[in-house]
Formats: sequence, structure tokens, C-alpha cells
Amino acid sequence: MMKKTVLSVFLFSAITLNAQVENNYQNEKSSNWTFGGGLGVGFGSNSYFNLQFAPRVGYKLTNDFEIGFMGNISWQTSDFYKSSMFGFGPFANYYFGRSFFVSGNLQHFFVNYEDKFYDFKNNQQETALYLGGGYMQQIGNNSFLQLGVMYNALYNENRSVFSGGLIPTVGFVVGL
Repeated sequence: MMKKTVLSVFLFSAITLNAQVENNYQNEKSSNWTFGGGLGVGFGSNSYFNLQFAPRVGYKLTNDFEIGFMGNISWQTSDFYKSSMFGFGPFANYYFGRSFFVSGNLQHFFVNYEDKFYDFKNNQQETALYLGGGYMQQIGNNSFLQLGVMYNALYNENRSVFSGGLIPTVGFVVGL
């Protein structure tokens, strides 16, 4: 009798647990929220080092259209200068067949710059409107690696803190 009771409790628990896991999986699959971002590290001459972190959270309005909010934190240093940059703003992505995407995001940046050679410090702000797109590679059930190119439509060579308007992008997204 004891074996039948323990077996019944174990079987009932296993069925209940399996149903909860399947229900949670279905809830995760039906969630419209997406999460992701990018991480970058760079090295170069004159002791150049760059560390960048760019988190993002999005919401799927449809299976192919997503809006959201992203941030960007960057630190750079070399023998001649150091800088820190913080940016944030909205984005929108449209997906084609889960293989390609077009994207637009508006970022407002706060930049602190220090020139070590001339003992010069500068704080400034800049807004960038990045437009572009790229390719997506699925790396899990609902996870993707995104590779793309973006162009800052507001880039002005004479006033920008950025070295150019065209930037490559690499990021990860979970929840698509």
C-alpha cells in the first residue's frame, strides 16, 4: 500500500511539474518582450583600449515589427586621451523572414573627453539618428545574432565627436 501511495504521489507530481514547465514554455514563447544588446572590446596602438556595453529591451507589436529602448555605455583610453560616453533612446526594427532586418534608432549621447597631452577637458552632447539593417542568424529557439551596418543621418564631420557616420553593428536578441 505504501509503494502505491508513493508511486501515485510521484506520478502526480511529475505530471503536474511537466504541465507547469510546458505552460511556462508556452508563456515564454507567446511573450512579446525581447531583450538583448551588444558588448564590444577594442585594442590598438598607443595603449588604446575601448570597452562598450549596449543593452536593449523591445516589444513586438507584430511578429515582424518591434519597438523598444536601448542604452549605450562606452569607455576609451589611450596614451593621449580618455573619454566616457553614455547614450540612450528609442529604436524600431522590422524583420524579413527572420533572416534580415531594417532598423532605426535615435540616440542622445553625453560625452566626457580629456586630452592628456594638452590637459584639455570637454563635456558635450550629441544626438545621432542611426538608420540601417543587416542579417540575422538564429542561435537558439528564439535567440538571434544580428550583424549589420548603420549610418548616422545626423553626422556632421565638423561638429561630431564621432570619427565617422558609418558603423558596423553586432548584437544578440532573445525573444524574437
